[in-house]
Parts: sequence; structure tokens; C-alpha cells
Amino acid sequence: QVQLVESGGGLVQPGGSLRLSCAASGSIFAIRNSGWYRRAPGKQRELVASITRGGRTNYADSVKGRFTISRDNVKNTVYLQMNSLKPDDTAVYYCNALTENYNYWGQGTQVTVSS
Repeated sequence: QVQLVESGGGLVQPGGSLRLSCAASGSIFAIRNSGWYRRAPGKQRELVASITRGGRTNYADSVKGRFTISRDNVKNTVYLQMNSLKPDDTAVYYCNALTENYNYWGQGTQVTVSS
């Protein structure tokens, strides 16, 4: 089993930055890849960024060049650095960890981009 604890959400002005953190515990060895999803009001949940065990990253076109996903293997933490934030980035952001047995999710953290 894997437990995910998210932090870093909040209110930020357009053009600002936030860094989301997802601290993992449990069967870390079983994690195949990790990612960040988000769900805006009235919209479906979408993949924002992902990172594989080998460090390969992928981004949604809407955030490419602005967001960066990274991983600290010592701290067992995945980060999402969000720069140049836009109002359309407003959503609940969810950390995800995929193992061979289950797809684990964090509780979600609210990101609101507004002036």
C-alpha cells in the first residue's frame, strides 16, 4: 500500500507560482510512475504531469513550459512547480501513484488563481 499526503495549494494571483508536494509512504518500491491530475469545476479530471520510474516526464499541452514535475527520492516526494499561473489553472489537484496492483490518490489540494 501507498499513502500520499499533499500540500502546497492555496490562493495565488495570476502570473504567480506555487509548488505542490506529494509525500509518499508505504510500499515506495512498488510505484511505477507518479503524476498530478486536476479537476476544475464542471470539467473532467485531467492529467497535468507525470513522471516514470526512470525519470521521464510528460505534460499536458496547457501547462507545458510553465509546470515542472520532479521527484526527490530521498524524501519520497513528488513536486509540481507551477509558474505563470492562469485563472484556468484553478482546480483541485490530486497526486497519483501507480503500482502494479492499485492506482493511489491523494486527498486533493485546492489551487485558486485569482486577482
